[in-house]
Amino acid sequence: MTKSRIAAPSTDGAKDPRNGAKDSEKGSKAAILRAASFTKAPKVSHKTTTREEREVIAQQQAQEVKEAEKLVASAVRGPLGRWWAKVQTSSDRFTLGMAIVALGVVYGDIGTSPLYTAQTFLAGQGGLQNINSEAVYGMLSLLFWSITLITTVKYVFVAMRTDNKGEGGIFALYSLLRRKGAWLAIPAMIGGAAFLADSVLTPAVSISSAVEGLRTIEAFRPVFLENENLALMITIIIIVLLFSVQQRGTERIGKVFGIVVMIWFAFLALVGIVNIGQDWTIFEALNPIYGLKFLFSPHNVQGLAVMGVIFLSTTGAEALYSDMGHVGRGNVYATWPFIKVALVLNYFGQGAWMLQHQNDKALWSLEGLNPFFQMLEPNVRYVAVILSVTAGIIASQALITGAYTMVSEATSLNWMPHLQVRYPARTRGQLYIPVVNVVLCVATLTVLAVFRDSEHISGAYGLALTLTMLATTILLTVHMWYQKKRLGALIFAIVFLMIEFMFFVASMAKFMHGGWFTMLLGFSILTIMVTWKDGTKIERSQRLHMKPKDFLPVLDKLHGDFRIPYFADNIVYLTSDREMKRLDTGIFFSIFADHPKRARAWWAVSVETDDAPFTREYCVENFGTDYLFRVKIKLGFKVSPSIPAYLHQIMHDLSHTGELPRQKSVYPKVDADPDIGPIRYVLLHKALMPESNISVRGALSLKMKYAIRHIAGTPVKWFGLAPYNPIVEVQPLFVSTRRPPRLQREECSPRAVQSLQGASAAETPVDMVSDTRPTDAEQTAVMNARDIAAANVLLADEQLVNTGKINPVSLKLPAKAGDAQSSQSRESSQSSQSRELREAEVSLDAANVTHAVVQAVEDAERAEEPAQAAGGDEAAGLGETR
Repeated sequence: MTKSRIAAPSTDGAKDPRNGAKDSEKGSKAAILRAASFTKAPKVSHKTTTREEREVIAQQQAQEVKEAEKLVASAVRGPLGRWWAKVQTSSDRFTLGMAIVALGVVYGDIGTSPLYTAQTFLAGQGGLQNINSEAVYGMLSLLFWSITLITTVKYVFVAMRTDNKGEGGIFALYSLLRRKGAWLAIPAMIGGAAFLADSVLTPAVSISSAVEGLRTIEAFRPVFLENENLALMITIIIIVLLFSVQQRGTERIGKVFGIVVMIWFAFLALVGIVNIGQDWTIFEALNPIYGLKFLFSPHNVQGLAVMGVIFLSTTGAEALYSDMGHVGRGNVYATWPFIKVALVLNYFGQGAWMLQHQNDKALWSLEGLNPFFQMLEPNVRYVAVILSVTAGIIASQALITGAYTMVSEATSLNWMPHLQVRYPARTRGQLYIPVVNVVLCVATLTVLAVFRDSEHISGAYGLALTLTMLATTILLTVHMWYQKKRLGALIFAIVFLMIEFMFFVASMAKFMHGGWFTMLLGFSILTIMVTWKDGTKIERSQRLHMKPKDFLPVLDKLHGDFRIPYFADNIVYLTSDREMKRLDTGIFFSIFADHPKRARAWWAVSVETDDAPFTREYCVENFGTDYLFRVKIKLGFKVSPSIPAYLHQIMHDLSHTGELPRQKSVYPKVDADPDIGPIRYVLLHKALMPESNISVRGALSLKMKYAIRHIAGTPVKWFGLAPYNPIVEVQPLFVSTRRPPRLQREECSPRAVQSLQGASAAETPVDMVSDTRPTDAEQTAVMNARDIAAANVLLADEQLVNTGKINPVSLKLPAKAGDAQSSQSRESSQSSQSRELREAEVSLDAANVTHAVVQAVEDAERAEEPAQAAGGDEAAGLGETR
């Protein structure tokens, strides 16, 4: 390790002062260069992708080539072959790997319905002793046709054909219709808020009900009886682990879960077939007449509320639509038939078991009778409990991934704040939002702490989701109407609005049994979306833009005004405006507010996210100048948005092309690029002024939006600006500012003086006590004092000029026209010593003038009214005496 030292000044140059100055200058430059070597500038790469990204792209291309070759090799001639080729090259493409992922990500919620649907039906009917063939056939008929109509027809056949660039869900559906009417935002917001509220309950009810299934096993029953909170603790541990692995992405989780779900549904189908084999006549329940008869039958103890139980079999349908972007529509089409057959076989198997054991009195007194576990052999229940716990975890995963998608879509609609989004997989549809993950985890644990078991949680489950389904039906009807399918839209609306309204009315019976919690949670989410939307609308109504002809002349003048020091070499503003050939008035206001921010270059930068994973592009508009740049950076969804790093590359490119003048820096800096000066980032935040003319609702929306934004985060964190010491400026939001009423001036009476003077103060005329306006003598004294100050400054300047201590040109004294050139030469040779002498003398004289002004005003106050004019002359004469 070698050490470097700063060379000492050479003694050989002592004989020649010029050599000493040169050596000193060289030594100073060498010291600066050595110091700069410790602050290396980031290297600008000429490659637009990293080695790891190129490997991923190569793998994707190889996979595409392999699939194309396989498609060609297995091509079938004729209409069937052409159809298969079209499917494999469209969004309906099917792959075995993603089909397994679809099983794990999409069908978890609907796959746990057999665990509690029949059990809830038995409890509502009063137990197994009140069950007969009419009730069983009616229940199975309602279950089958609800799954067929709601899940298969509405969501698989209709809703999934209505996607927004491959994304599904109620927000994606609204994005297609947002220009058709402003009122469509109402059902979209209500449905989205209800879905997110239900996403909190699904992990709690699914996992807790599965864990509580351990109590049905004889070996574990004594342990759970001795430790009542054991099931709750196990549920909490599972939920924490589930949310902690979300950052790895749904592709990795889905492949593991997909295999488990495939085994789970195969198990459901097998168990159902075994029990159906004892009574094949159970398939008569496929007739919808049985369901309609039972709905209005006196044997239906619950009445219309039974539809709330039937609705539990379709709770995963909305998640199926929301998660479409994660796995692709074609993979859902390919796997849904297997899922539906397995569900139907298991439900009918439970129905066959109930018919066979309806007269078994030993089961009548069994508390919490669950047909799903009771129809299994005791040795098989161990496997069933393990698989059911895993299925409950997977059901939670379906709602969690759906929540990520819906929050991301709400952000793009400006209904929620901008949040940090990560894409752990190769496709943009698979995303992870850390803030949402934490909020869902905390909310789910809170639900468990409040309700403690699945019996109480199920009282609130499903109510909010009925609102989501109703909202989706309304939006789908409007979409079909504008697609010129008006007859189909009418039939669709009549059928599904009637069915789902019955589900909603039946589920309202759960309101007092815990449904209030989901409604309260959904209302809170709805409040956030409404206030954020209204606040954004108000802000955009006040956002103005300037054309180049309006701002370029003023910026050009500021850029060349050498009287104003540089605020920074480069000032960078972040903007959300996508137009390139205009400037936000907020930026213009920031540059010229208070002290003008002069810079060598001003930058307005916006960032866009591209659908491709590794895009790195930018475009620049310089408005024909070399000091104002409008930059748009387009980054792939998997590229880290480190704005300082990419902006440094842009400045480097513009400097080498000559568009940006080189900014030489004498002293070293952190990112020591020799051609780029220091960079300051300025972030603009809006604030509501007290005198703004805005409604109470608008003011409340803005205040809530700013509070939410403070919690959600700022661009300082999103774009990695913290190490660069950014400046945050708060600007007023000009919302039709109203002029406040004019202040009324009141006369100040010296009450303290009156109390000291006593009776003599009472004899003083009222006008002399209350009127404190300046007298004529006071006004004359102030005017004369100003004249004295100006005269003394000119006198001091003339004395300095006469003594040769200062140049008359620098004082701006009247000079002859012929002496202009000589005056300029004398000004350039003026010494710093004479300037300091002049400043000292003028300062001393200014102090004397100030003392004279004060003395003159005091004399005028003491003088009587007849002598007011003389007081003014005395003040003027005081200056002449000096």
